[in-house]
Amino acid sequence: MSASRVALVLIQAFANQLACTPPNPTPPKGRYHTDELYIFQIAPFIFKCHQIIFWLCATFEVLSFFVPLIPLPAELTPPGGLPTSLICPLPSTPNNIQEIRVTPSFIIGVIAVVLGSYIRLDCFKALGQMFTFDLTIHPEHTLVTNRFYAYVRHPAYTGSLLLVGGLTLSHLTKGSWLTECGPLNAGGSAVVVWVCWWVWTICVGVSRAQAEDGQMRKLFKDEWDLYASNVPWWFFPGII
Repeated sequence: MSASRVALVLIQAFANQLACTPPNPTPPKGRYHTDELYIFQIAPFIFKCHQIIFWLCATFEVLSFFVPLIPLPAELTPPGGLPTSLICPLPSTPNNIQEIRVTPSFIIGVIAVVLGSYIRLDCFKALGQMFTFDLTIHPEHTLVTNRFYAYVRHPAYTGSLLLVGGLTLSHLTKGSWLTECGPLNAGGSAVVVWVCWWVWTICVGVSRAQAEDGQMRKLFKDEWDLYASNVPWWFFPGII
């Protein structure tokens, strides 16, 4: 474990926190798309859960660096080393803590999370009071077509996909605490989590994008049709 990984993990965790914190509360009126599957409706709750999970990952990664550096008297250190066993609790993995390291996938993941956070924060600023995590119509709703909305119709979901991709590359691949010392140490388990998380995220994004498009078309009619014609992509230009 290196100091550079500690610093980057903390940067990533703070960026993810900012991007997943609602800029505005959901108003009591104006919600729509409330008839979607419940597993999609809980997207704001899932955002909160993944904040907690990855703060825990960041905490254990930081501890993995600092705890072995703490000198303890020999009489207070049981065989096997209590501090290390607490951080890396799985059997037969006393040296796995040394495998927590900076890898190419980790670096790509950090960049993706920082970029995704920047995009989402810019969307918060562009929409102002209109941006809520639940789909709602603001009393003074306007059609925003500048900033990242000039390139894709749902850039906030672009940011979300980058967050998920970045966090999985950083924490569900070799070299992370989750895969070297944590509950995803078992072979193949990280891949299962990765696939399930990605499928759910994409399904939520598509469901919400379709609902938002339909609602904006009702509100803005010809203005929306012109915008949708000029900006045909949902999340990534030329891809989807």
